[in-house]
Amino acid sequence: MHTPTHSANIILAAICLAALVLPMSFTGGAVATPFIGQGFDASPTQLAWITNAFMLSFGSLLMAAGTLADRYGRKRLFIGGMGLFAVVSLLLSVAPDIVWLDLLRGLQGIAAACALAGGTAALAQEFEGHARTRAFSLLGTTFGAGLAFGPLLSGLLIEWLGWRGIFLFTALLAITSLVFALPTLRESHNAQAQRLDTLGVLTFSGLLIAFTSAVILAPEHGWNAPLTLTLLGASMVLGGLFVWVETRAKQPMLELRLFRFPRFIGVQILPVGTCYCYIVLIVLLPIRLIGVDGASAFEAGLTMLALSAPMLVVPLIAASLTRWWSAGLLCSLGFVMAASGLYLLSALNADAHWQTLAAMLLIGAGTAIPWGLMDGLAISVVPKERAGMAAGIFNTTRVASEGVALAITVAVLSALVAHHLQLATVGGEVSDIARHLVMGDLQHSGQIPLEVLRSAYNAGFNTLLQVLAVFTLLTGVIVYLCLGQPSTAAAALDPR
Repeated sequence: MHTPTHSANIILAAICLAALVLPMSFTGGAVATPFIGQGFDASPTQLAWITNAFMLSFGSLLMAAGTLADRYGRKRLFIGGMGLFAVVSLLLSVAPDIVWLDLLRGLQGIAAACALAGGTAALAQEFEGHARTRAFSLLGTTFGAGLAFGPLLSGLLIEWLGWRGIFLFTALLAITSLVFALPTLRESHNAQAQRLDTLGVLTFSGLLIAFTSAVILAPEHGWNAPLTLTLLGASMVLGGLFVWVETRAKQPMLELRLFRFPRFIGVQILPVGTCYCYIVLIVLLPIRLIGVDGASAFEAGLTMLALSAPMLVVPLIAASLTRWWSAGLLCSLGFVMAASGLYLLSALNADAHWQTLAAMLLIGAGTAIPWGLMDGLAISVVPKERAGMAAGIFNTTRVASEGVALAITVAVLSALVAHHLQLATVGGEVSDIARHLVMGDLQHSGQIPLEVLRSAYNAGFNTLLQVLAVFTLLTGVIVYLCLGQPSTAAAALDPR
């Protein structure tokens, strides 16, 4: 049996550090948003891009980065990605204004895509058999730890060093990863790697950017505004071009034939569902707790553990339960649990502290079931030789849908809060105040009393939670129907 060498374990440590820093970059930006808004007097749209710029560039380029890693070297892409990530993180810590910060966050997402694609491909080369399974299990656990404890650690850093401390800390982690990786990581390529589908990457990235920009700008400019309609039209055109390019490319970024099979569609729906019942809360809840409810950054991070801590334990339990129940059934049950938690959370008063924590635990535990199973499902519904493409499609769907889901959710919440503010203030133009409030900014509340602002926000947030609960429940039904079908995709796509 192949035993991992000392250098292989050092490489594993380096890549796990990278897996720790990526979710911290996501959650840290969310916790820091109210403080950045106060420091730069930024508009709600500018604040929305703090997280969306990172997620969009990360998600849209992840599959392309995997191709580049195979063609030009896994070590080269990982070292280049982590090096760029460290430099950009340092620049973020001294960003002079919100525009520079948003631009740098987009560049940080590109660096993250390169680091993750190169690191995971390099890890697969260093370990074999059971050792490889354990290595990737540890990688997933590390990623979950970053997601679970990121808000709490970010809160501590903000209280100690201010919001810039988050980016200093992620830079330190990235540099430490490089120190481990540079002398030990071996270069590797794939001689049969496909060429980069440049047109596919450009049209897919353009589609995501145009649509997300339209959704982010619509609350400010209006859904009928020329800018919004132009961006929505551009996203439709780019979507059509992307399909046209992929159906004619010899080596497409996305094999569209896979979407003829219900099981493959069901797998792609899994990360979309977790976005709306979990990821959006990872971003919106810290903003609410800090910016609206007045909690400290540390208190908010501590509260968020109720939502994220189940990610450390429940995926392992879910994996063991597949010996008795199908993965499709377990994922559906998880979504039902999460939907129940969302509805329970929407029915609670702000002072029901322990009940709130229980509802968050239920949401986190329910989401953690499909979260722990969907990576394996992603490659189980296609032939082995298509596993790389399937994993790339799945990861792209997961990360890209997070940015889109966040933009849609913020737009809906802004409209709901504006509606309740209008009712409470007997008319008047309140949409701008609502957008600031949704991003945790109480400085632009005009003469409206704080109690009215909080009441309108809570009413809008509770309605949003109910909408998310219905969507999550429908997702569970669809996943069960799709993943309950016979696995015909693998046979149909097998070239033999």
